[in-house]
Amino acid sequence: MRCIFFFLSIFVAITNANGDNHEDAMGENPFILIARVHVKDGMLDQYFNIANQVDNAVEASEPGMLFHNFDADPDDALAFTWTELYANSDAFIAHDANPPVQDYVAKHMELGDGFSIEIYGNVSGEVIEAIGRLGVPFKHFKTTSIGYIREDYFK
Repeated sequence: MRCIFFFLSIFVAITNANGDNHEDAMGENPFILIARVHVKDGMLDQYFNIANQVDNAVEASEPGMLFHNFDADPDDALAFTWTELYANSDAFIAHDANPPVQDYVAKHMELGDGFSIEIYGNVSGEVIEAIGRLGVPFKHFKTTSIGYIREDYFK
C-alpha cells in the first residue's frame, strides 16, 4: 500500500506541474489506471498464468509502463486489481496495441466474469476512445489543481 501512495504522490506532482489548464497537456502527463478483474470459480490457476505472461511481456516491451502490479482483493479470493502507472497517454496507446495485452484481454473473457477500469488523471481523447472500445465499465477521475509533492523526498 505504501508503494501505491508513493506512485500516487509522484503522479499528482507531475500532473499538477502542467498547471491549472490541463487541456494544454493533451495527454503528456502521467496517469494511473486501475483495472479490477474477477476470475471465474475454478479458473484461478489458468488466470494467474495469463496474468504472469502479460506482466512479463509488458515489462519487456513497454518502457512507458512505469509500474505494473497485480494485487489480490482481501475480501474476495477471485478478485484482483491491476495498478498501472503510465508515463503519458501514448504509453497507454502502446499498451492497448501490444499483442500480449490483446491476448490477455481475450483470454480474460474466457476465464473471468468481471472487468472494470478507473483512470486517475487527465488523458487524451484517444485513451478514452480505446477504453470505450473494450465495452467494460469505466470511470474517469480528472485531475484538479489540488495536490502537492514533497520535492525533498526525491532528492
